[in-house]
Amino acid sequence: MTPHKGKEKKEQVISLSPQVAEGENVFGVCYTFACFSDNFVHVTDIFGKETIYGSLPYAATLAAQGVALRCKELGITALHVKLWATGGNRTKTPGPGAQAHSGVEVGRIEDVTPNPSDGTREKGGHRGHYL
Repeated sequence: MTPHKGKEKKEQVISLSPQVAEGENVFGVCYTFACFSDNFVHVTDIFGKETIYGSLPYAATLAAQGVALRCKELGITALHVKLWATGGNRTKTPGPGAQAHSGVEVGRIEDVTPNPSDGTREKGGHRGHYL
């Protein structure tokens, strides 16, 4: 009786970075939430699958640089930035400048801060202020 020959197992090489040609940009989406006490930087690929996350309460620059280094390791070379900031007269773009200085190209900067469409109830009750 001949020995049983099983199927040979082939090793699969798993790569986290996408397969791209030389010189092409690989875009990701960077969600930046900036409030008065903390900054959150959350990066996904275009489809929302891979997740890179960074949060630092003292400097948006350091959070953005840390996330940019991780993006380069995974092969993401360009980012679309979606910014969600609190109101007031403070700066509304803390993260994109730091990401541009770290070698990651910035494609589109979009403000996704929720704006109220109605506001609060006006004074005066059902019949109005002057009745």
